[in-house]
Amino acid sequence: MLPRALPWAAACPYLAPCSRPMVTFAPLRPVSVLRGRAAGLFGQRAFAAAAEGPAERLQRFGIYRYDPDKMVKPFMQEYTIDLKTCGPMILDALIKIKDELDSTLTFRRSCREGICGSCAMNISGKNGLACLLYIEPSMNAVEIQPLPHSYVVKDLVPDLTNFYNQYKSIEPWLKRKDVKKHGEKEYFQSREDRAKLDGLYECILCACCMTACPSYWWNPEYYLGPAVLLQAYRWVADSRDQFTEERLAWVNDTMKLYRCHGIMNCTACCPKGLDPAKAILHLKKQIAETYKDGWKGMITEQISKNKGRESGMMYIEAWRDHHMRATGLAADTATQAVGDAPIALQQRFANDCAEIWLSVGECPTDTLALALSERHDSGVRA
Repeated sequence: MLPRALPWAAACPYLAPCSRPMVTFAPLRPVSVLRGRAAGLFGQRAFAAAAEGPAERLQRFGIYRYDPDKMVKPFMQEYTIDLKTCGPMILDALIKIKDELDSTLTFRRSCREGICGSCAMNISGKNGLACLLYIEPSMNAVEIQPLPHSYVVKDLVPDLTNFYNQYKSIEPWLKRKDVKKHGEKEYFQSREDRAKLDGLYECILCACCMTACPSYWWNPEYYLGPAVLLQAYRWVADSRDQFTEERLAWVNDTMKLYRCHGIMNCTACCPKGLDPAKAILHLKKQIAETYKDGWKGMITEQISKNKGRESGMMYIEAWRDHHMRATGLAADTATQAVGDAPIALQQRFANDCAEIWLSVGECPTDTLALALSERHDSGVRA
């Protein structure tokens, strides 16, 4: 034990008085004075920062340019913008370029929320929606081109006439054999049947998957493509539709359906996260399970009822096949007549041919329907 007489400071050296001089504090100042000085200091710093200016974040964009009114080949034009004064999306950059740098730049856009599908284009080598893809800063220019393997109307605007005609050909609406009268209740559907449509009805027809599919590049006049086949299966899978067998018979074609080789580009680039390849697989499976020998005659009847069902490039190819049989022309001669023309001219040519057929009778509708249905017999049989 320590003796009581020993001072506490000697007993505990850690509590000994400090040998360093004590710190003296300045007298307290009013709060208003402190606030004034802080405000002045902040103002000086803000003024200095404003004088220096924010550091720019420049990004180059290489954009595909083509003007049909000028006799100039397509070319890539570069633009440089400051990302600090631009929104985060590719579409924001395009709008900024059009508003501030070049008003002649042409592209489609509408909702800016990934719903309308208007701003579909090829960005850095992959198809997608400009409104959903972020600008990824890079030392290289961000390349923006129209959807690949499509006719270009101007700049980033592709001609989707053939795509819409093919979509029209699947008759994308509810077809009933016993139609309810006006004012009666709707056609009910169980929750299980409704769940079968998930992953199908969300397609926004942006054509990203269509123009990413090599099979569609090779045969756009015959092959319907991933998006159209996905929509075709959407109505086949709908329990409220009563034309399931007719729809399956119509799509059972060696070119319309079976050009799909499972490359999976469609699934990889879909901006909505859908799986067209899976829908095509289900479509083939259902055809194999339900095929009947009487489908060919059913197709002829269905095409005769809807004369405008097959149009565009499909219509042209049907005319070419019929014209080759009637005149004995070689395939390359018949193809040269219309195959090398832009899609808009091809569509106009197809409409003219349809008017001639119906007025003059060169190719009766029944004959055309039979010619269109001849290929269906080479589809999968159970």
